[in-house]
Amino acid sequence: MTRVALKARIDRSRPLLDDPGTGHNRWHPDIAPMLTVDPGAIVEIETRDAYDGQIGPASCTADLERLDTGRVHPLTGPIHVRGSQPGDILEIEIIAVEPQTFGFTIQSPSFGILRQHFTSSLLVRWTMTDGLARSGDLPGVSIPADPFLGVMGVAPSHPMMAHYIAMEDRLAEEDPTVRPCESRGATPRHAANGLRTAPPRDFGGNIDVRQLTAGAVLRLPVSVEGALFSCGDAHYAQGDNECCTGIEMGAMLRCRFGLRKGEAAARNIRDVQFSRRAGSPLSQRPIFATTGQSYTRDGTLNRDDLDKAAEHALLNMIAHLSAEYGFPRQQAAVICSVAVDLRISQAANNPNYLVSALLPTDIFES
Repeated sequence: MTRVALKARIDRSRPLLDDPGTGHNRWHPDIAPMLTVDPGAIVEIETRDAYDGQIGPASCTADLERLDTGRVHPLTGPIHVRGSQPGDILEIEIIAVEPQTFGFTIQSPSFGILRQHFTSSLLVRWTMTDGLARSGDLPGVSIPADPFLGVMGVAPSHPMMAHYIAMEDRLAEEDPTVRPCESRGATPRHAANGLRTAPPRDFGGNIDVRQLTAGAVLRLPVSVEGALFSCGDAHYAQGDNECCTGIEMGAMLRCRFGLRKGEAAARNIRDVQFSRRAGSPLSQRPIFATTGQSYTRDGTLNRDDLDKAAEHALLNMIAHLSAEYGFPRQQAAVICSVAVDLRISQAANNPNYLVSALLPTDIFES
């Protein structure tokens, strides 16, 4: 007998601010649940895109200057799972992710590992049909569907929230790219002192793990009664690096909730775990790869620096895409973000680690 799915519905024609009770864009333990379910329940959760409908098919790069970034990551939820308590593990079995037909990618000098290498932004708009994403802003490229939710998480406890706010405020004083707690654009208003959704944390959040497609199971340590699961920031596809953004879109997540009672406490599990069954149709594809090592472009060695090795590998891939296919550097960076996978090829031979950037060459239509 097929189990009837419960529905977490939203109205994508309205921004989150105008549709109260369907979601939030700050992590806070005091947000009332929109739905309560039992373990074993199948739930269909509709989500908005990461920028809350501010970007559409008629948008252009100039519109990026006017984005209200305080509205980023409108999440659908929370969903209360009966019986879940602090110390449990909440399992989310991902049954399906159904994409919308419009998506976009933002390349910006304000975020990402390559931000210091660009001085302007670029918006790429995608149309998704027949299992492929194509764009007039990036002609000659088709990206196969591999949809997943970038943000999935449970509510932090009050002590966890206070700990992260204090830590991130200190980091923001040292690094202007770290954004501290901000009330502008916060929904609901009583959660304005909550955590921003931009970074991942130990309760989940913006983890952006592209392997969390249909057939995967996500495990999140529970910190509050009911777990209070929320999700959003769906991606049609993404490379294992997301140096810009993925192909952002609205979607519908079909999932099943389960509980592993007391397992987080018993095994001292504090971070996200996941598994995925074998057989992904995108696992065996033709590739071309560049590599990077722990030194800067001018040859200065940064001992055992995987960040610098990853940056170097991506810059080498951008150079390859420009020389081999004729893409301008910003378009090449978008291709890296939505299609290229980074791999730590070796982290044993100090002082120089090596990262590979793998480009699936079947994305090119000619």
